[in-house]
Amino acid sequence: MTRHDVAIDEREWQQDPWDDPEVTDALVVERTRRSHRSIKYVVFFAGFVAIAGLLVAGGVGLWYLRQVNPSGDAGAVEVFKVLPTDSVDSISKRLQDRGLVANARVFRYYVDHNGGLTVTPGDYELRSRDHLGNLMRVLRTPPSLTYTNVTFPEGFTLEKMSQRLGAKLPLIDPQAFMTAVTDGTVRSPIEPDGTTSLEGLLFPDTYRISADETPSHVAQRMLDLMDLVLRQEDVVAKSAAEGLSPYQVLIVASMIEKEAKVDEDRPKIARVILNRLALGMPLQIDATLLYGQPVGSSPTALSLVDTPYNTYMHTGLPPTPIANPGRASIQAAVNPAPDPSQGDPICVGLPNPKDCHYLFYVVADEDGRHVFAATIEQHNINVQHARDLGLLG
Repeated sequence: MTRHDVAIDEREWQQDPWDDPEVTDALVVERTRRSHRSIKYVVFFAGFVAIAGLLVAGGVGLWYLRQVNPSGDAGAVEVFKVLPTDSVDSISKRLQDRGLVANARVFRYYVDHNGGLTVTPGDYELRSRDHLGNLMRVLRTPPSLTYTNVTFPEGFTLEKMSQRLGAKLPLIDPQAFMTAVTDGTVRSPIEPDGTTSLEGLLFPDTYRISADETPSHVAQRMLDLMDLVLRQEDVVAKSAAEGLSPYQVLIVASMIEKEAKVDEDRPKIARVILNRLALGMPLQIDATLLYGQPVGSSPTALSLVDTPYNTYMHTGLPPTPIANPGRASIQAAVNPAPDPSQGDPICVGLPNPKDCHYLFYVVADEDGRHVFAATIEQHNINVQHARDLGLLG
């Protein structure tokens, strides 16, 4: 190329900022830096959104879990009635109003996502602050299929039975049970005319009671079992041999139940009672004085009060049983021990050893065993010995 050509090229060439290497490099570097920052901002924002979403989701999840399974222990049992017109929606609202669930909508959501709920009318025992799964389990079980084992110990009175029933089954009103067993609605075939109380006629045992049973039905079941036991023990025939009615046998059995602490004493106590009845002696049984009286009452003070159950003032049997006896006491009442033989220590020294009868007894040791006597002199010695041991008040 000639100089002339070069000169022409230089004249025709236009200077451009891009022709300057320093400028060009600077621009390229600046544009790259801005691009990287934009990407970082996008990544940071996306991460922030994701973390915020996780926090929100976690918070919602934790809130939901707290609604499903509230913190703390479940509350006391409450009776919740499901009506024939109820639906899951109406139930959920009432559950929330009663404080049995924290949120009605959460309850409905839980029901929908855990197999649903068939609404069955009836009374249900629910607890506040309980897991929704437990509430669902109870509400899914019809009352007729809900059973509770209730044990009535031997020697319980009707009053104590009603209290035990109310404690174990809040669905049953104790006062309603007392009404059912005292108003003559439920009757025993051996119950005398004019008597409406079922005291002594309900057999103490463990019963499997459903949540929808009425007090009358429960009483009838207990009465039926007593009738069965009386047949098994042949009480009708054996009571006649003792000159008593089956109802009177239960009066005797109830006194044995309250007095005896060990089985070996029951037949002897039965013999004392029958001997005193035959001789026209007052029974003088403290347990009859205490019947229907406040807890902690003094038998000594009550022995001075004229009532039908004061067996110190009145001869014969009290008007009704004083408790509901068990099988062992019923057996003892119709199978009393024989009187002591002539060679028994309590018969030795009597003017007529053949005329030796069990007539007295008093507690003899801390296990509640009794010692028996044929004379008042023997009995007084036994009483003093019991006092010396601190067994008597």
